[in-house]
Amino acid sequence: MSNTLVVIGHGMVGHRLVEEVRERDHAGHWRIVVLGEEPSPAYDRVGLSTYLKGTTAEELSLTGAEVRADPRVSLRTGVGAARVNPNEATVLTTEGETLHYDALVLATGSRPFVPPVRGSDLPGCHVYRTLEDLDGIRAAAEPGTNGVVVGGGLLGLEAADALRGLGMHAHVVEVAPRLMPVQVDEGGGAVLARLVEELGLRVHTGTAVESVWRNERGVVSGVSLTDGTAIDTGMLVFSAGIRPRDELAGPAGIEVGERGGFLVDPSCRTSQAGIWAVGECAAVRGRCHGLVAPGYQMATVVAEQLTGGGEAEFEGADSATKLKLVGVDVASFGDAHGTSEGALEVTYANNAAGTYAKLVLDDDASTLLGGVLVGDASTYTTLRPLVGRPLPAAPEELLFPGSSPGGVGAGALPGEATVCSCHNVSKNDITAAISAGSAEDVAGLKACTKAGTGCGSCVPMLKTLLDEAGVVTSNALCEHFPQSRSELFEIVRATGIGSFSELISRYGTGRGCDICKPAVASVLAGLSGSHILEEEQATLQDTNDRFLANMQRNGTYSVVPRVPGGEITPQKLIVLGEVAEEFGLYTKITGGQRVDMFGARVEQLPEIWRRLVEAGFESGHAYGKALRTVKSCVGTDWCRFGVQDSVSMAIRLELRYRGLRAPHKIKAGVSGCARECAEARSKDFGVIATERGWNLYVGGNGGFSPRHAELLASDLDDEELIRILDRFLMFYVRTAERLQRTAGWIESFEHGLDHVREVVVRDSLGIAADLEEAMSRHISDYTDEWAAVLRDPDKLSRFVSFVNAPQAPDPTIEFTEQRGQIRPAPVMLPVPTTERSGLVSEEVSA
Repeated sequence: MSNTLVVIGHGMVGHRLVEEVRERDHAGHWRIVVLGEEPSPAYDRVGLSTYLKGTTAEELSLTGAEVRADPRVSLRTGVGAARVNPNEATVLTTEGETLHYDALVLATGSRPFVPPVRGSDLPGCHVYRTLEDLDGIRAAAEPGTNGVVVGGGLLGLEAADALRGLGMHAHVVEVAPRLMPVQVDEGGGAVLARLVEELGLRVHTGTAVESVWRNERGVVSGVSLTDGTAIDTGMLVFSAGIRPRDELAGPAGIEVGERGGFLVDPSCRTSQAGIWAVGECAAVRGRCHGLVAPGYQMATVVAEQLTGGGEAEFEGADSATKLKLVGVDVASFGDAHGTSEGALEVTYANNAAGTYAKLVLDDDASTLLGGVLVGDASTYTTLRPLVGRPLPAAPEELLFPGSSPGGVGAGALPGEATVCSCHNVSKNDITAAISAGSAEDVAGLKACTKAGTGCGSCVPMLKTLLDEAGVVTSNALCEHFPQSRSELFEIVRATGIGSFSELISRYGTGRGCDICKPAVASVLAGLSGSHILEEEQATLQDTNDRFLANMQRNGTYSVVPRVPGGEITPQKLIVLGEVAEEFGLYTKITGGQRVDMFGARVEQLPEIWRRLVEAGFESGHAYGKALRTVKSCVGTDWCRFGVQDSVSMAIRLELRYRGLRAPHKIKAGVSGCARECAEARSKDFGVIATERGWNLYVGGNGGFSPRHAELLASDLDDEELIRILDRFLMFYVRTAERLQRTAGWIESFEHGLDHVREVVVRDSLGIAADLEEAMSRHISDYTDEWAAVLRDPDKLSRFVSFVNAPQAPDPTIEFTEQRGQIRPAPVMLPVPTTERSGLVSEEVSA
């Protein structure tokens, strides 16, 4: 007969405990009853902020169908525990039911700390902890008004960024002299402050909320800070730390720690027999841990004891943390503040790039103790597992792994190093799974080791370990599709599937992600000729394609109409000037021979397009993975050196291939002679005139790894050139992988350019006619995406800054003037003050 395990609390750690017991309890020894106060079952609280950006509660949920369907598990949401009686081994629920237990695990978590400030209980004051809290914040948010977040730690910055996303002017108030004081030092805090200010967040450090004002209706109307600053606001969000939920302790006779929390020993046992505590509510050796990774370790410790695994013990917490806002990376690990005796510091600050890095070493500079990374945390996954271990290379090589031959990679990590702290997975665990053939890709490693399924920060390291183990990784587009992009292209082409939902239901798993959704949307639009915002496709796009414009640093968009070959009439130039003047846009001539207009708010885009379309312009696809421009010199029209009409050819090619959706952007150029004024050999395809026709070059690009295009065919007449280009481009569209430029695509073939030449010039595969026909269909199906939006009221309705206030412009957008034109307004850093309040800034919870 089974025994009853009662779990009080169904947060991330409580849910992990249930999963661990289910996985280990092969004999069915335990029947599990879970009490969860929230109406929703366990969800990913680490990703809570994404809920305000469109992620649904269902997508955040951690509770799968297998748990709900398990007869051994009784999950009761919306029900808490009113009292625990250890003498009778019972729990009284908030519904008045008495439950008997054979083992009890307290996973009650924590509650937000609200400082004892006068007025902190007024309507308009919120905390940032649950889905319901965020629903309340979203409902109360008023675009254009101030919102104040108390607390500049991990969750406080996320909360402020969320308010910014809701259209509010977000102010962050932090009692410490810098942001994220638990994680970063003074140098890192200064860089972090500048980065978040550039996002539009207003930072107030070294001060605290002194009082909260109310209006005549008794609702929050503003705050006073201890440094004398006054801020008008109708919304105050407290994210200044947490307190363990230990109110069940007193009546049950359970000892608590000096600073709260159920006092537990290293086995997570409380002072009452048969009762354990895990997560934020557990004070292990008197200390509570506010991060999810230590809680997961505690859940494993208790599950091992309950299922006969012996006297497992909690070995200590990994305090490493990582924050990701829009464009801001922050990470800290180990002894980030260098408090160890004799600790040495190696720091690097690049104010121009907005980056800061620090390594903390022991007194003889041989062992890594910790570090801080701000602005660029790309080395975090390599550095964090090295804490407490001998340095495998010089400190500068650790901070800049590309600075010396070979660099420092996963091979430098010792086998026992922890790669995934959320699930306590070591490098040995991962390499063993790879060696045993249990995992051939990242998805496989996630499934068999659980690494990468927590916060996700170790996923880059998983990829590196697979590469260094010599595993030929799968070409799968992502974990939701086992097929590559090119394979999915052929599937859609052969089956005629017209929607993402049908494709993933037949050939994939899950709901998709930000990798596969836009990639499939591009394939669907390219093959069907449908608009990129047609019905379901609109929900699949990334930001730029969703609004048919490029988002800029201050949340505005740029508008780039097509100017084929760079040739433009005076009348059209006048229209561009009139539009830019009317809407107050910044104008710049681009390297692709077009005029780019910056600073348009999203609700202005359709009216700007209307003016341009009426003047004969169309979308230049500067936002899409498509043909951008075909640059040209003036050729034989004007240049005394020209040998062919490069302008006419450039215009012909641009109008032919406009709107061609591809795995990556495509740039091109046509030069009228070998002097190469159009820089054709730095493009994905470049055409250079000869006395006998045209030479065609392919596979060039600029960027991080610039390379010259190589000669594909020479001395082509106009029709030969276009025929080979049709084949080349369509072969690329069909067979390249996601975000693969033409250069990388060519290199991916065994014989590189020779193979491409055999296929598109000599038709070695017998598919040339098919490729040419596919290009003809694209040309006949082409419609201007801007004009199509203007004709469709449903599509037009998407172009608003705020769904709940469609007429309101984004009030967070501010400009300044420089050289007679607008620029995104810089935000000045606040002047630090020495005045401090008595409030204590604490680590926030995941």
